[in-house]
Amino acid sequence: MRRALAALAAVPLLLLAAACGSETTPAGDGSAGVKVAGQVGAKPTVTFPTGNPATKSSYKVLEAGTGPAVKAGDQLIVNLSVWNWDGKGNALQGSTYDTKTPETLPVNEQLPQLLRDGFTQLKHGGRLLAVMANDLTTPAAGQTAPAEPTKVFVMDVVGTQPKAASGEETGETLKGVKVDNPGGDQAPTLTTKTSDKPSKELVVKTLIKGEGAPVKGDQTLTVHYTGKIWGTDKEFDSSWGRGEPASFPLAQVIKGWQQGLEGVPVGSRVVMSIPPDLGYGDQEQQGIPAKSTLVFVVDVLSAA
Repeated sequence: MRRALAALAAVPLLLLAAACGSETTPAGDGSAGVKVAGQVGAKPTVTFPTGNPATKSSYKVLEAGTGPAVKAGDQLIVNLSVWNWDGKGNALQGSTYDTKTPETLPVNEQLPQLLRDGFTQLKHGGRLLAVMANDLTTPAAGQTAPAEPTKVFVMDVVGTQPKAASGEETGETLKGVKVDNPGGDQAPTLTTKTSDKPSKELVVKTLIKGEGAPVKGDQTLTVHYTGKIWGTDKEFDSSWGRGEPASFPLAQVIKGWQQGLEGVPVGSRVVMSIPPDLGYGDQEQQGIPAKSTLVFVVDVLSAA
């Protein structure tokens, strides 16, 4: 969960930092007396039991779901709502149903075992209740655990973020550039060593056309990409090489990306030739020479 939503800014840290703590087996039915009302796919309401907040973390599957099963290693797209359970106001901290921006959670060692166990009992369309208390956090030597309130999460599984573009190839090509599409979840191979002169204009070619909604300029994208310099085949950046996709607001990247990706259907793979005036211009940038034409192959995995 990387995007810093105003009301949910602390939520990613809470969930991911808990992975460093002790593992907790849910007690009883895992609900800790919390009652959840409302249908999956809509903002839930929560009723808390009287008395002190739970001090033991737990989870409960509220709806199993009917779609594909959640598996370890999935990048889940979820709608979530979170409450502070302090025994007083028990306030709603935030909900993606209000922001209309689902979050992505990795079902891997970044999450505590408790949540991994819960999610892998769900299918797409399922709903999970998680009570996250301080017993999941192990303080460093010589320190005490922070007095954080117990938090209650209700999480609806929307789907799974794909690992690569998929679908039929369009047959489009970019003269002077070669892209090999191996298929499946494998990274494409980009070759930019050529004697051809690059275009002075932005050129975008769709290699695989996705079936999702067209990207909007004000959205946050999650993509896999490789970037090279025209003519030299020098790679200067690759999310594939780092082993995980990148997420960013489209409005905050270079103009070539803004103009080239707006309108591209989610799920697509495109190759873009970006002239210097839409890239880094006359400025050298992290080993990229000034006035370089940039070439990117980009898989648009999600937009929100």
